[in-house]
Amino acid sequence: MLNKEEKIQYNRHIILDEIGLEGQEKLKSAKVLVIGAGGLGCPVLQYLAAAGVGTIGIIDDDVVDQTNLQRQILYTIDDIGKSKAKTVAERLSKLNPFVFFKVYDEKLNTDNALDLFSDYDIIIDGSDNFPTRYLVNDACVLADKPLVFGSIFKFQGQVSVLNYKNGPTYRCLFPDPPAPDAVPNCSDIGVLGVLPGIIGSLQANEVIKIITGIGEVLNGKLLYFDSLTLQQQILSFKKNEDLEINQLEENYNFFCGINLNVIEEISVSELKENSGNYQILDVRNKTEFDQFNIGGIHIPLNEVSERISEIISEKPIVVCCQSGIRSKKAIEIISGLRNDLELINLKQGLSLY
Repeated sequence: MLNKEEKIQYNRHIILDEIGLEGQEKLKSAKVLVIGAGGLGCPVLQYLAAAGVGTIGIIDDDVVDQTNLQRQILYTIDDIGKSKAKTVAERLSKLNPFVFFKVYDEKLNTDNALDLFSDYDIIIDGSDNFPTRYLVNDACVLADKPLVFGSIFKFQGQVSVLNYKNGPTYRCLFPDPPAPDAVPNCSDIGVLGVLPGIIGSLQANEVIKIITGIGEVLNGKLLYFDSLTLQQQILSFKKNEDLEINQLEENYNFFCGINLNVIEEISVSELKENSGNYQILDVRNKTEFDQFNIGGIHIPLNEVSERISEIISEKPIVVCCQSGIRSKKAIEIISGLRNDLELINLKQGLSLY
């Protein structure tokens, strides 16, 4: 039951015939888990908290970085270095004191996913990588939980509701993961700041519809949105009846073709303090290099194999890109072709330089 203050807080919902007091009480009773408190997670969490979802779980092991502030609107410059999950919970508690937040300042993995999901009614995927997306999907299937999926890429976004009332899953839509590095991270290629706000709001909208039983849920449908043209398309897809998910993959990084061999890394601060001890190899594209660089050899990632003979150094080589992802890929390529170089990855890349 809603108390007097809650009835005031949610008045604009309650006076909607489609929601009313009954629908608002359903929202209060609901338990929703949000994977990630980043670009998508911020608008999802803000609107679900404002809407009065009674219990909201937040799982994210990341901390706030200055590059997040362009789109992750729940953080300020004073939050840099702080836990995202804890910071969001504290901020949104001030927006709505009637919501109970459960904070998981940890990484979602195969060991904790099923136990976590069992405590919630709906799972929301705000992650930014394919291993997590497949893990979340499979755990939702095994735990029999609906999954509200969202993704963003530069100026485009996608939203769908998966595993809803025995409907299609993420694997029905994308049976196989893309090749490693085929879809770059936003830290490498950028993303329009307002886009995650739009897509995350659409995800929150689907959650509210599911809980209150109003409208038409995006079950078996993928909404595609282009922020440059404002065009939207809704594509239908069917459940693959031959597909069975009986257990979680042992290693989702391996499943997605990601090589996690240990690569030596160096931080930006360590490199600055000892710059004379290293040679630099920058594997970003020409535009990125021309805009800002710290010197050294410049060979774009897609040219590394062909120009590998140009890499000559008597010093250890620090390989760098914008975020530290492409540089790892470059190290894998170079290591497979030559064994005479000492290669070190610049942790988190030049974004922190």
